[in-house]
Amino acid sequence: MTERDQERGDGRDPIDEEAAWAEIVAGYGEEPADPPGVWPLGVPLTADDLPGTAVDVPPAQGPRDWEAAEDEDEGHFVPPEPPPLPAADLATKLAWIAVLGGPLLLILTVLLQRQMTWWIVTLGVGGFLGGFATLVTRMRDGRDDDWADPGSGAVV
Repeated sequence: MTERDQERGDGRDPIDEEAAWAEIVAGYGEEPADPPGVWPLGVPLTADDLPGTAVDVPPAQGPRDWEAAEDEDEGHFVPPEPPPLPAADLATKLAWIAVLGGPLLLILTVLLQRQMTWWIVTLGVGGFLGGFATLVTRMRDGRDDDWADPGSGAVV
């Protein structure tokens, strides 16, 4: 037993590593033998090779051996026209102009290499913050306003 086997204490017979490596090297490049019960590759299978009575063996079907059924025109789905977007009021339009226009004003000032004066900064930053706050406060909360008692049950 080797020192490693003794340290493990499993009591198994030591493996002759040199003999195992010699067997692996000697068999390098050879096709391994098929395990029992496996039909050898390259040998055609006939009905006489099957156990039992001789039967007709259907040809093997693979993933590419099928044909699609002819398309029957059952009518294609045509989605309905979407409803028009709701009209925005003046406050919402101005809020969007401020949210988009404020940073755009600051970017254009930098790109055109103009002096960043106090009123440009005030319009850019203030416009963005004011427009954003306006849009957030005007958001709908998803609740219907016509509910009399929210705890009264399901609405169908």
